[in-house]
Amino acid sequence: IGVAYTYNEPLVGYEYVWDCAARVHEAGMCNVLVTNGTIEEGPWRALLPLIDAVNIDLKGFTEKWYRTLGGDLETVKRSIALAAERCHVEVTTLIVPGENDGEEEMRALSGWLASVSADIPLHVSRFFPRHHMTDRPPTPVETVYRLADAARENLQYVYTGNC
Repeated sequence: IGVAYTYNEPLVGYEYVWDCAARVHEAGMCNVLVTNGTIEEGPWRALLPLIDAVNIDLKGFTEKWYRTLGGDLETVKRSIALAAERCHVEVTTLIVPGENDGEEEMRALSGWLASVSADIPLHVSRFFPRHHMTDRPPTPVETVYRLADAARENLQYVYTGNC
């Protein structure tokens, strides 16, 4: 029925995604993009008319955590807001112990997301230590459930993952 651009960050190959998405769209099929949302506004606006659905990783809701990861929270927020104007949007937040696992941060994240649309699904996912982040334990399952409950104070559709 279409193509999903996922696994490694697909927007690293923006031109490839745009070329493929244009052909898929012309054929009447769907394009689904899974991304970290780190893209400048102009290219994002150019790509969005070709995209039917997007899942954007919102890695937390503090600039400090985004700086640690080498990203920019405001850029990702802009990407979510612009996508919500054009296509189906879902957001995923991986809960990393000691980094983005507080209820107040989840309330701020879900409150902002609800200001874009309370109908945007949020996936609250459990972290497991891998690759460059082996210095902390897996997220306790109870933490994922607690944060999902906090997010439900603002959002209609909240799901837990990796539990």
